[in-house]
Amino acid sequence: MPGKRSPGPSVKDEKLYEKLRDEGSSKQKSARIANAAAASSRSKVGRKGGKAGDYDDWTVDKLRKRAAEIGIAGRSSMRKGELIKALRNS
Repeated sequence: MPGKRSPGPSVKDEKLYEKLRDEGSSKQKSARIANAAAASSRSKVGRKGGKAGDYDDWTVDKLRKRAAEIGIAGRSSMRKGELIKALRNS
């Protein structure tokens, strides 16, 4: 079926997943948020985390290591601003 985006069996909240995809979020980010919302109340999802600190305070080396963990392509030639943007949008 052309146009049908099936999130797969691992996505717990398909409605939220589709909404996030329509807003332009990546598949990975949409699935992560949808699954977190299904595991707890949606109002609590945004309050999780906050332990890593602001990417602007990180060194380029740390940013590249984090980008490697996530699997961002082209990270070795990215400048600090590009790395931060890629990490925030992944």
